[in-house]
Amino acid sequence: MNFPPITALPQTPLLVVDKAALLRNIEHMQALCDAAGVRLRAHGKTHKCSRLGRLIVERGAVGLCAQTVGEAEAFAAGGITDILVTAAPPPWAAPRLAALARAGVTIGVTADDEGQIDHLSDAAVAAGTRLDLVVDLDLGTHRTGAYPRDALHLARAADAAPGLRFAGLQAYLGHLQHMNDGAARKAADEAAFATLTALIVELTAAGLPPPVVTGGGTGTHAFDLASGVFTELQAGSYAVMDVEYDDCGPPGGGAWAFEPSLYIAASVVSVRHKSHVVVDAGFKAVSMDGPPARVIAGAAPGSLWRPMGDEHGMIAHPSMIDVLKAGGRDPLGFAGAVTAADADPARAFPADAPRVGDIVWLQPGHCDPTINLYDALHVWDGETLERWAVDGRRISS
Repeated sequence: MNFPPITALPQTPLLVVDKAALLRNIEHMQALCDAAGVRLRAHGKTHKCSRLGRLIVERGAVGLCAQTVGEAEAFAAGGITDILVTAAPPPWAAPRLAALARAGVTIGVTADDEGQIDHLSDAAVAAGTRLDLVVDLDLGTHRTGAYPRDALHLARAADAAPGLRFAGLQAYLGHLQHMNDGAARKAADEAAFATLTALIVELTAAGLPPPVVTGGGTGTHAFDLASGVFTELQAGSYAVMDVEYDDCGPPGGGAWAFEPSLYIAASVVSVRHKSHVVVDAGFKAVSMDGPPARVIAGAAPGSLWRPMGDEHGMIAHPSMIDVLKAGGRDPLGFAGAVTAADADPARAFPADAPRVGDIVWLQPGHCDPTINLYDALHVWDGETLERWAVDGRRISS
């Protein structure tokens, strides 16, 4: 990436998107879906940004997925007119989703039990509108979703419920998306396809052929598109990518066809130690539920970022990583190792270490929760930096 100059950055830490890479990712996934005859319903939980969502829809996606009612409301307010809420909503959310449908947005909602179906039916009837009901299946993630043996019963309940239309099945295999063993990932995905195929046959024989079968993700997209089972693909992270996906590799092996487009700009704020410098990006700037953020530019090759608290992170110089490892994770051991290295005349301050005010560029370890820490994406087109609000990040009444 041709990173923006310091003078273009309003502040740090800042979430920056390489627009050219973003567009290449969006267009490549759309081309893959078009070639497979599968609709793309990109998952908006990755970016929570209606501006980015519109860009994906303008390039050919049928609509967006939303994980929460707040995301759905933000996407609708931002001009997205076809939204599937992929997590079963709590009862209080049903009237808000019905209100979106009444306002002219096509709203699909997932459910995995009859109580949820009843709440959504009541809300749709009260609003004088209709919601599309998608039965959510559990094919191994064990988070939400009904076992396949219960799907026909739920499809019949949805079909009979006033204000609802049975719209199909959802089978999101979240537990497979980051499997490091590519062969095991493929085998598990194919086993799920077999179960899903048998279920489609069962529902069709009962007079309830699912109009839509939606699911899949970035980590299994090639298998999902080739399966002949899915009519919609729910991938989302492909647009920006992250270290976690880079580590696990693409479905089928080889190199990813999608490239990183999301970065964090962090300023160096202290250079008092030989082993590391300190930047202004810590836990509040970088999600830590996946692998650590990766140093991409602005520091010596092989440098490592590690958190040092809420507001701070270290950029460890590659020649000094042995010092930090020797100190271990115990705070006293770490402090002692750093102090000893600073006092050792045989060790010089690394000449290629960043200086105060320099910018170090990081690639997030996990894109979704990192974006959720920011109010905006700053999109760089090589000349200007444009602010796109992360407007789906938090919606409250």
